[in-house]
Amino acid sequence: MPHRTIPGASGRVRPLVLHGDAVLRARCAEVTDFGPSLARLVDDLFATMYAARGVGLAANQVGEALRVFVFDCPDDEDERHLGHVVNPTLVTADGVTVRGPEGCLSLPGLEAGTERFDHAVVEGVDVRGEPVRIDGTGFFARCLQHESDHLDGGLYVDRVTGWRAHRVRRAVARGPVAR
Repeated sequence: MPHRTIPGASGRVRPLVLHGDAVLRARCAEVTDFGPSLARLVDDLFATMYAARGVGLAANQVGEALRVFVFDCPDDEDERHLGHVVNPTLVTADGVTVRGPEGCLSLPGLEAGTERFDHAVVEGVDVRGEPVRIDGTGFFARCLQHESDHLDGGLYVDRVTGWRAHRVRRAVARGPVAR
Protein backbone atom coordinates (compact mmCIF):
# COMPACT_ATOMS: atom_id res chain seq x y z
CA MET A 1 0.00 0.00 0.00
CA PRO A 2 1.53 3.34 -1.03
CA HIS A 3 2.29 5.87 1.68
CA ARG A 4 0.07 8.95 1.48
CA THR A 5 0.24 11.97 3.72
CA ILE A 6 -2.77 12.85 5.81
CA PRO A 7 -4.40 16.04 4.51
CA GLY A 8 -3.61 18.90 6.84
CA ALA A 9 -0.87 17.02 8.71
CA SER A 10 1.66 19.69 7.77
CA GLY A 11 -0.85 22.55 7.90
CA ARG A 12 -1.37 25.07 10.66
CA VAL A 13 -4.67 25.75 12.32
CA ARG A 14 -5.80 29.25 11.44
CA PRO A 15 -8.35 31.37 13.29
CA LEU A 16 -11.85 31.08 11.86
CA VAL A 17 -13.52 34.20 10.50
CA LEU A 18 -16.90 34.71 12.17
CA HIS A 19 -20.17 36.07 10.81
CA GLY A 20 -20.01 39.85 10.41
CA ASP A 21 -16.59 39.88 8.74
CA ALA A 22 -16.85 41.35 5.23
CA VAL A 23 -14.70 38.59 3.69
CA LEU A 24 -17.59 36.16 4.19
CA ARG A 25 -19.94 38.30 2.09
CA ALA A 26 -17.69 39.04 -0.90
CA ARG A 27 -17.29 36.85 -3.96
CA CYS A 28 -13.87 35.21 -3.75
CA ALA A 29 -11.23 35.73 -6.44
CA GLU A 30 -10.14 33.03 -8.87
CA VAL A 31 -6.84 31.37 -8.01
CA THR A 32 -4.14 32.17 -10.56
CA ASP A 33 -0.99 31.10 -8.69
CA PHE A 34 -0.71 27.32 -8.38
CA GLY A 35 2.55 27.42 -6.45
CA PRO A 36 3.57 26.41 -2.94
CA SER A 37 1.39 29.06 -1.27
CA LEU A 38 -1.76 27.39 -2.64
CA ALA A 39 -0.63 23.97 -1.39
CA ARG A 40 0.03 25.51 2.05
CA LEU A 41 -3.41 27.10 2.05
CA VAL A 42 -5.08 23.76 1.27
CA ASP A 43 -3.09 22.06 4.07
CA ASP A 44 -4.04 24.87 6.46
CA LEU A 45 -7.70 24.53 5.47
CA PHE A 46 -7.65 20.81 6.25
CA ALA A 47 -5.87 21.36 9.58
CA THR A 48 -8.33 24.10 10.55
CA MET A 49 -11.37 22.09 9.45
CA TYR A 50 -10.27 19.05 11.46
CA ALA A 51 -9.45 21.16 14.54
CA ALA A 52 -12.94 22.71 14.37
CA ARG A 53 -14.56 19.31 13.73
CA GLY A 54 -16.12 20.41 10.46
CA VAL A 55 -16.83 18.53 7.25
CA GLY A 56 -15.94 21.35 4.86
CA LEU A 57 -14.15 24.68 4.91
CA ALA A 58 -13.84 27.50 2.39
CA ALA A 59 -10.78 29.73 2.14
CA ASN A 60 -12.68 32.89 3.06
CA GLN A 61 -13.53 31.29 6.41
CA VAL A 62 -9.85 31.72 7.33
CA GLY A 63 -9.65 35.19 5.80
CA GLU A 64 -8.35 34.23 2.34
CA ALA A 65 -10.70 35.58 -0.35
CA LEU A 66 -9.78 32.85 -2.84
CA ARG A 67 -11.97 30.26 -4.59
CA VAL A 68 -10.79 27.16 -2.71
CA PHE A 69 -12.52 24.71 -0.40
CA VAL A 70 -11.72 21.40 1.27
CA PHE A 71 -14.00 18.61 2.47
CA ASP A 72 -13.98 15.38 4.44
CA CYS A 73 -17.66 14.55 4.41
CA PRO A 74 -19.82 11.44 4.36
CA ASP A 75 -22.79 10.98 2.09
CA ASP A 76 -26.07 9.45 3.23
CA GLU A 77 -24.66 5.92 2.75
CA ASP A 78 -21.75 6.84 5.08
CA GLU A 79 -19.21 6.77 2.24
CA ARG A 80 -16.37 9.19 3.00
CA HIS A 81 -15.51 11.90 0.45
CA LEU A 82 -12.14 13.59 0.99
CA GLY A 83 -10.60 16.27 -1.17
CA HIS A 84 -10.30 19.86 -2.24
CA VAL A 85 -11.29 21.96 -5.21
CA VAL A 86 -9.79 25.16 -6.58
CA ASN A 87 -11.85 27.59 -8.67
CA PRO A 88 -14.99 25.48 -8.28
CA THR A 89 -18.17 25.95 -10.20
CA LEU A 90 -21.40 24.38 -9.00
CA VAL A 91 -22.51 22.98 -12.36
CA THR A 92 -25.46 20.92 -11.13
CA ALA A 93 -27.74 21.12 -8.13
CA ASP A 94 -30.83 19.04 -8.74
CA GLY A 95 -32.98 16.18 -7.62
CA VAL A 96 -35.27 16.20 -4.63
CA THR A 97 -35.18 19.21 -2.33
CA VAL A 98 -34.49 18.09 1.23
CA ARG A 99 -34.68 20.18 4.38
CA GLY A 100 -31.94 19.13 6.76
CA PRO A 101 -29.91 20.48 9.65
CA GLU A 102 -27.13 22.79 8.56
CA GLY A 103 -24.52 24.68 10.53
CA CYS A 104 -21.39 26.63 9.78
CA LEU A 105 -18.00 27.01 11.44
CA SER A 106 -18.32 30.79 10.93
CA LEU A 107 -21.62 30.78 12.84
CA PRO A 108 -20.64 28.62 15.82
CA GLY A 109 -23.40 27.05 17.85
CA LEU A 110 -26.17 27.76 15.32
CA GLU A 111 -28.03 25.23 13.22
CA ALA A 112 -31.19 25.49 11.14
CA GLY A 113 -33.25 23.33 8.82
CA THR A 114 -32.13 24.41 5.36
CA GLU A 115 -33.43 23.27 1.98
CA ARG A 116 -30.84 21.88 -0.42
CA PHE A 117 -30.93 19.64 -3.46
CA ASP A 118 -29.93 16.03 -2.82
CA HIS A 119 -27.53 15.95 -5.78
CA ALA A 120 -24.73 18.34 -6.70
CA VAL A 121 -21.77 18.40 -9.08
CA VAL A 122 -18.81 20.74 -8.70
CA GLU A 123 -16.10 21.15 -11.31
CA GLY A 124 -12.77 22.89 -10.87
CA VAL A 125 -9.10 22.02 -10.56
CA ASP A 126 -6.77 20.67 -7.90
CA VAL A 127 -3.66 22.36 -6.45
CA ARG A 128 -1.66 21.34 -9.54
CA GLY A 129 -4.27 22.79 -11.91
CA GLU A 130 -5.55 19.35 -12.98
CA PRO A 131 -9.31 19.18 -13.69
CA VAL A 132 -11.57 17.63 -11.04
CA ARG A 133 -15.26 16.79 -11.07
CA ILE A 134 -16.93 16.02 -7.76
CA ASP A 135 -20.36 14.38 -7.76
CA GLY A 136 -22.21 14.23 -4.46
CA THR A 137 -25.52 13.00 -3.12
CA GLY A 138 -27.33 13.43 0.17
CA PHE A 139 -25.36 15.08 2.97
CA PHE A 140 -22.27 15.36 0.76
CA ALA A 141 -24.32 17.24 -1.88
CA ARG A 142 -25.39 19.60 0.93
CA CYS A 143 -21.70 20.15 1.80
CA LEU A 144 -20.75 20.91 -1.83
CA GLN A 145 -23.57 23.46 -2.15
CA HIS A 146 -22.74 25.02 1.24
CA GLU A 147 -19.04 25.50 0.44
CA SER A 148 -19.80 26.78 -3.08
CA ASP A 149 -22.14 29.36 -1.53
CA HIS A 150 -19.32 30.55 0.74
CA LEU A 151 -17.11 31.34 -2.23
CA ASP A 152 -19.89 33.47 -3.73
CA GLY A 153 -20.34 35.41 -0.47
CA GLY A 154 -23.34 33.42 0.75
CA LEU A 155 -24.15 31.77 4.06
CA TYR A 156 -26.63 29.00 4.76
CA VAL A 157 -28.75 31.40 6.84
CA ASP A 158 -29.56 33.23 3.58
CA ARG A 159 -31.43 30.09 2.44
CA VAL A 160 -33.43 29.50 5.61
CA THR A 161 -37.14 30.24 5.14
CA GLY A 162 -40.30 30.66 7.19
CA TRP A 163 -40.28 30.67 10.98
CA ARG A 164 -36.79 29.12 10.92
CA ALA A 165 -35.48 32.25 9.16
CA HIS A 166 -36.85 34.50 11.88
CA ARG A 167 -35.36 32.31 14.63
CA VAL A 168 -31.91 31.99 13.04
CA ARG A 169 -31.67 35.70 12.14
CA ARG A 170 -32.47 36.60 15.74
CA ALA A 171 -29.73 34.23 16.94
CA VAL A 172 -27.24 35.67 14.40
CA ALA A 173 -28.04 39.20 15.55
CA ARG A 174 -27.22 38.24 19.13
CA GLY A 175 -23.70 37.37 18.02
CA PRO A 176 -21.44 34.31 18.13
CA VAL A 177 -22.59 31.42 20.25
CA ALA A 178 -19.95 29.37 22.07
CA ARG A 179 -19.38 25.84 20.82
